[in-house]
Amino acid sequence: MNLLIVSFNIIFIGIGATLLIDLCAVLLKKLFNIPTLNYALMGRWILIFLRFGKLKHQNIQQAPLQNFEHAFGWVIHYLIGIIFALCFILMVGITWLSQPNLFPAICFGITTVFFPFFIMQPCLGMGLFTSKMAEPWKARLKSLLTHTLFGIGLFLSALIYQYLLI
Repeated sequence: MNLLIVSFNIIFIGIGATLLIDLCAVLLKKLFNIPTLNYALMGRWILIFLRFGKLKHQNIQQAPLQNFEHAFGWVIHYLIGIIFALCFILMVGITWLSQPNLFPAICFGITTVFFPFFIMQPCLGMGLFTSKMAEPWKARLKSLLTHTLFGIGLFLSALIYQYLLI
């Protein structure tokens, strides 16, 4: 496969997988009033780190607001999806792009939940495995389901990409 085609495919499936989790979050909000993630907080966290070098917060919600934190958080969210898609393809090989298989995509999606559990949530002041949140098991389950959906999204996006090429 051509490097440009592989790169575009990885970007496509990373965005597609991320879009799937966002669409499901909107659906859950509409149907069951389950709150969606606030990506402004992720934007605030990264912007504060870039400006001041501060990585860990007691409570990111109490940190000073940053210009463009909401938009920046969404960009970072999708960029992470693309980076995860790249990591996945590096692990399974580019042949997966022409013959997508659901099982490795779901397994990879589930393993990506360790990023928020061990890095993001502790740095945002939510504790390891959301231990400082009001209902940590609900938050853990929601994170696990979200990242499982990401894996399903990798698979579905690869199928859609193949279909569009035909």
